[in-house]
Amino acid sequence: MTTILRRKPVTALLVGGILAATLTACGGDDDAGKASDTAGSAPAAAAGAPAAAPAPAMDYPADQAMAGQPFGAACAAVPKDGAGSFAGMAADPVATAASNNPLLSTLVTAVKKAGLVDTLNSAKNITVFAPTNDAFAKLPKKDLDAVLADKDKLTKILTYHVVPQRLAPTALTGAHKTLETHEVSATGTTPDFTVNGSAKVLCGNVQTSNATVYIIDTVLMPAS
Repeated sequence: MTTILRRKPVTALLVGGILAATLTACGGDDDAGKASDTAGSAPAAAAGAPAAAPAPAMDYPADQAMAGQPFGAACAAVPKDGAGSFAGMAADPVATAASNNPLLSTLVTAVKKAGLVDTLNSAKNITVFAPTNDAFAKLPKKDLDAVLADKDKLTKILTYHVVPQRLAPTALTGAHKTLETHEVSATGTTPDFTVNGSAKVLCGNVQTSNATVYIIDTVLMPAS
């Protein structure tokens, strides 16, 4: 398991302030309060019947339809149990959850270099488009190395992958303003979504304790 280092460089503090302001404007705390609480609502299991495993909590605003389980071909690669499983990720904030997913190790490295670990982990009700290691590998190595070495540019790219509200699959299609301020646009329907015309959702509706994650096959680039 990758250990998350909790450091707060100046850039992270600035981005954290922007995120806090944006989330407040979007009613992040209110949205959390509106989330449907389904725990304990199901009838008791019949005597002798095995208890069903609880579904990960989906803290969507009340005006969004509750969606079901994660979807997409890449979801089959997620471990069945442990910290990297769907249940394990649902118990952790998003940066920590990503660190337990072997498909996202390059993203986790980038988040650490940008000093955004605490910012993402402390946010409420966000959506993260998470590029896989293969998505980062599509970039020429010299370009990727240059981005990883440029904290301001890296922060801009990473915050472009974050929408300051929790989006269920039923609300994913359309344009959404990102933390970076430019919009991302999703098209399609479950299970086939495309972001910005080229990034395919490989495994969507993955829950963490504070985010909904859509794992994608291409790094999204904001307008210059």
